[in-house]
Order: sequence, then C-alpha cells, then structure tokens
Amino acid sequence: MVDSDTVSETSDGVPWTSPRLQTILASSLIGVMGVSLLSPVLPALRTTFMITDAQVGLIITIYTLPGIFLTPFVGLVADRLGRRRTLIPLLFLFGIAGAAIAGATTFRQVLGLRFLQGIGASALIPLAVTLIGDYYSGNRQQTIIGLNSSVIGTGAGLFPLIGGVLAAIRWNVPFLFFAVGILVGLVAVFVLEEPSFARPKDFRTYIENTREILLMPAAFGIYLADIAVFFLFYGGVLTAIPLLLTDEYGVVEPYLGLILSIVSFTNAAVASQFGRVEQRFSIPLLVAFGFVLFGISFLGVGIVTSPFQVALLLVVFGAGFGLVMPALNAAVVTLTTAQTRASMAGVQTSMLRIGQTVGPVAFTVLAGTMFVTPVVGYRVILPAFGALSIVGGIVGWVVVLYRRSGLPRGFGRDN
Repeated sequence: MVDSDTVSETSDGVPWTSPRLQTILASSLIGVMGVSLLSPVLPALRTTFMITDAQVGLIITIYTLPGIFLTPFVGLVADRLGRRRTLIPLLFLFGIAGAAIAGATTFRQVLGLRFLQGIGASALIPLAVTLIGDYYSGNRQQTIIGLNSSVIGTGAGLFPLIGGVLAAIRWNVPFLFFAVGILVGLVAVFVLEEPSFARPKDFRTYIENTREILLMPAAFGIYLADIAVFFLFYGGVLTAIPLLLTDEYGVVEPYLGLILSIVSFTNAAVASQFGRVEQRFSIPLLVAFGFVLFGISFLGVGIVTSPFQVALLLVVFGAGFGLVMPALNAAVVTLTTAQTRASMAGVQTSMLRIGQTVGPVAFTVLAGTMFVTPVVGYRVILPAFGALSIVGGIVGWVVVLYRRSGLPRGFGRDN
C-alpha cells in the first residue's frame, strides 16, 4: 500500500492533506508569532511597567538577539544530527518560556523569559524552509516556499488582531497564547520523519562545503538584503508605526492590531503567487522592486494625516514583503545542497535577526534623542529610511546585472 504522503508529495500541486506539510507550516507560524502577536500590546506595556519607548523596543530586541548568535549553530546541528531532533525541542522551549511571561511581575522578568523564548524561536522558520527543500523539488518546491511565506503573512496578519483582542482583556493574556508552540511540538513528535540524505562523513568536509557556499557573492547579497528587510520591518512597521499611531492619533488595541495586520494579509496574498511570478521575473528584480515598495510606503509617512492613510501605506509595504521574502528563501534553497541547507538557512536567519534586533532600538532611540518629541522623530526617520530603501534596491539590482557568476537559478535572467 502506498503512503498517502508519498503520493501527494510526488504529484503535481500542493499536498494539502500531508501531515508533515501542515506541521512545517505550523512551525513557521510559531516562528513569526513572537513579535506580531505583541505589536499591538507594546503601548500598553509602557503603562504596565512604567517604561520608555526605548525600553519597549527591548522587548523585541531581547527576543531576536539569541538568533544572531545561535541560529548558525542550530543549522549546523540540524545538518549533522537531524532536522527533527532540532526542531521539536525549540518548539517546546518557545511555548513554555512565552507562556510563563504571563506571570511576570517585573520588567526584568519579562526580558529574561523573552530571551529564553527567543532561543526557542531562533531557527523555527529556517528549519521549516530547510524541510521544504528536503521534502520537495522543482516548481513544487518554489510553490510551497511561496505558500510558506503566504502562511507566515496570514499568521502575521491574524496575530496582531488576536493580540489586540487578548490585550483588551488584560496585558498578559496574549502571552498565554504562546503555549500553542507546545501543542505543535507534540504533533511534530508523531508526524515528522527525518529527511534522508547523504551527510558528509567527516566534520571537516562539512565545514569546507559550507564555507564555499557562504563566500559566494550571491550569499552575501542574500544576507545583506535579509538584514535590511527586517531592519525596516521590525524597526519601522512593528515598532515605530504602532507608537506613532498611538501617540499622534490615539489608536489603541484592538484597532492597532487591525491596522498592522494589513501588512501581513497583503504579504500573504502576494507571496501566494510567487510560484507563478518567479517563472517570469528574476529574483534580483523581485527583490529590488520590493525594496522600492518599502521606500514608497515609508516616504508616505511624512505626509499622511490619518490612520486610514497609514493603513494604505502598509498595503504597499506588505506587497513588497510578499515579493522579497519568498525570493530570498528560494535563493537559499536553490543555492545549497541538502548537506548544507540547514546551515545556510541558519546563517540567513542570523542575518535577519540582526535587522530584527537593531531595527527597533535604532528607530526608537533616534526618534527619542534627536528630535523634540518621538512623534516628530518618526515622521522624519521613516521617510529617510524609505529613501535609502529605494536607492539600495536599485543599486543592488544594477550590481547583480553586472555580476552574475555563482548565482542560483532565477538570478541570471535578464528581466
């Protein structure tokens, strides 16, 4: 008798009924939950713990910090010991530490538990992407990468709504929701199988193979783009804009969560079409166009006069995110072999964690120290980074056009 998973995963289309695919997608959702669920809660935490905007940024920064240093090593472990043995403990740690924050009584306790939760979240998404590369191939692989990004976007859109509704009950209720990570970990114990591939027999060979990939020009471009994307997303969209909406327009949860969710829903809609778009346009062009959209959305913050107009700008940002992230993930999968895929994805996540960590602090500190009020600062800083985003996207595309050696599939097309 033929296993249903085997049939679905070797035929055309997406294997919607596959338990392993459902678990992979759920792991990605858990990976994005740690910040998006709390974005609408950040203004309320200022009052609860009597903290400043810069300290609010630490709630995100301390969570993303472990990923900078740990994710490459987690990828190495996953390549050497197995994806399953690595993923499941991380899911449990995420859920346990996150839910425990609901009982915190001091801001220091919140930060300590967020750090532990960040360790658990450090490699969930790269391991999910790695498993997609292990289980699938060809155009189906690209389609499922786009699906994974779409699911992440949908979850990131729903989580602010959920967080806003739960925070309206009490500030600590959203943290209890993190316990869903424990449930996903239990499911993974029973449905995930360890992918089969030929691992390097000795550690030195593994390190050499990984080093060769990491030093490729294409890899450097991917890492730089990852840092920039998440610097803008976490610093601008998930930190500066919520504080701006609250301080200037009086927007609070759950309405704040509704506005922020627009980014993720737009991202999900665009990313769901990546399998088709990727066949027509090169990865550098998609990434460059995405950064231009980021820039347009941030430039608009300098002239908008209402929360509705801010929401329209977030639609533009979400469209850019839905182009950029699937393109970068596809580049990582196609650039590597099964033996080094988790490590490459781990390093990629380490780079984006740098953006996640630095972004919130950079936006809040610059706005709070260099301007009369933080609101005035956000009105200036967001457009400034928007202009840099447009320039960076165009320059990066031009550089790739003149240097195409060592690029993965999809990089070398003229369009």
